[in-house]
Amino acid sequence: MVNQQKHELRHLTLILLVLFVLNFFFSFFFFRIDFTKEKRYTLSPITQKILRNLKGDIQITVYLNGDLPAGFRHLRSAARDLLVDFKAYSKGNFQVDFVNPASGDSKTQENTFQDLISKGIEPTSLSVKTEEGLTQKNIFPEALLTYEGKQMAIKLLQTRSGSSPEEVLNNSIQNLEYAFASGLKKVSSGGKPRIGFTEGHHELNDLQLNDAMKSLSDGYEVGRIDLKVIPFSGLDKLKLLIIPKPDKPFTEVEKYKIDYFVMHGGRVFWALDNVSAELDSLRGGDTQYTFPKDLNLDDILFKYGVRVNYDLIADMNCAQIPIRVGSIGGQAQMQLVPWIFYPIFVPTSGHPLVKNLDGIRGEFANTIDTIATKDVHKEIILSSSPFSKKLGAPTLLSLQMIEQEPNPKEFQSKPKPVGVLLEGSFASDFKNRPVPEGITDQVVIPAKSKKTKMIVVSDGDILKNQISGNDGSPFPLGYDRYTHQQYGNKSFLLNIADYLTDDSGLIQLRNKEIKLRLLDRARIRSEKMGWQTINMGLPLLVLIILVFFQQYYRKQKYTG
Repeated sequence: MVNQQKHELRHLTLILLVLFVLNFFFSFFFFRIDFTKEKRYTLSPITQKILRNLKGDIQITVYLNGDLPAGFRHLRSAARDLLVDFKAYSKGNFQVDFVNPASGDSKTQENTFQDLISKGIEPTSLSVKTEEGLTQKNIFPEALLTYEGKQMAIKLLQTRSGSSPEEVLNNSIQNLEYAFASGLKKVSSGGKPRIGFTEGHHELNDLQLNDAMKSLSDGYEVGRIDLKVIPFSGLDKLKLLIIPKPDKPFTEVEKYKIDYFVMHGGRVFWALDNVSAELDSLRGGDTQYTFPKDLNLDDILFKYGVRVNYDLIADMNCAQIPIRVGSIGGQAQMQLVPWIFYPIFVPTSGHPLVKNLDGIRGEFANTIDTIATKDVHKEIILSSSPFSKKLGAPTLLSLQMIEQEPNPKEFQSKPKPVGVLLEGSFASDFKNRPVPEGITDQVVIPAKSKKTKMIVVSDGDILKNQISGNDGSPFPLGYDRYTHQQYGNKSFLLNIADYLTDDSGLIQLRNKEIKLRLLDRARIRSEKMGWQTINMGLPLLVLIILVFFQQYYRKQKYTG
């Protein structure tokens, strides 16, 4: 008996020693095994590289805490799990805090809310069931990233019109790694890439581009540039050139500078309207003839592989505009009505630029054709709905058209492209052509560009934020002040900037998919009692069987 006890003690000591040695050995190594089919708990190599390159202190404050609805609690748990992985791979001092912004008295909450809004962290208003009924509750599904004095707001909730709450939650969880990794890359990069918005051709002004430029300024150095005066050395410092809805023609000198920029690997986002049409001109019952613009860009765009047509898209999937329908007591009575020339482009492409984005609001968009060009890959990333048609220019527009009920049969057609991504090696528009007069610098434009990319969208208004009629202040990009709906314009712009300025493939993280594995609600109702019985009775049955065999084993062992 004593020998048996000594043997068991040596055996236990050996096991503890082995466990201690293994624990000590693996403390110097870090690895994880992800058994999920879609590898939902595995960080991409790109994210791991970003985290390992962090040298300073990182502080991430997530404003999802307190009494939250079930869906937001799930999002909070997913964010916490992801940030635990981030901390494990980071070599810096990585600190994560979950904060409830609704804590404290009403005055404290108000001050906290105002402080968060000033930092670009916007609340989401929800209707929550309570004992007293439905109450409105402000929730901040965002995080604030701080790195070496630089701060950036991270949006955690990815809304999309027409999606179920489960799909919205799933899309948000899928996007978490990209959201945090992209933010970390921007705040930790040595210098911000430069983005230039062109001016001098009656483009959108600073007030109309206020939120676009402000949103980009978190991760980029943003400003306006005049192609007439900017030197070629200034173009060399740009990473992205944005052309936001010009109304006046470009000169050959300006096109030469654009071509120089592209041939040397520069990226361009063309946001163009080729037809002149404005809603303000129709107010008061007036009619307006739309007419083609002369931007003098057809040849350079054709050379690069795309053509913006001189037409207008009328789409039954459209935004609403306020129309005066009468007056009562001297007060104008307004009514919101659909306006088929304000299409809502719902992305259907699986490209990470637009994947899971909400609808993008447009105004007086044109169609786009792609041209067969060598060494340039083209992909349609944005289209009209299947219930749309095109009208040639010139055409007569009037608000009286609202009174005419659209015939759905006339609008049934294939979706019409309005956004194209072009990638590859572009041919120069100035190949075998003389240098335009006015170019004095001795520069060389190669016949073919370096590998580069550009995006063409045939609606410059997707970059325009609305402006308050009361105080002239700008609304957020994509926000409709009449319907109080937030569209996906801002997210689309930020994705474009990320994709065109970054060559690491970071945006590919938006392709990460987590499959929804929802319970069958019909079976839950019909089989509820049976599964409850199994869940409660089976553990007790197993326990009774184990007790019985334990007693039987002890009896056989000690009575033999």
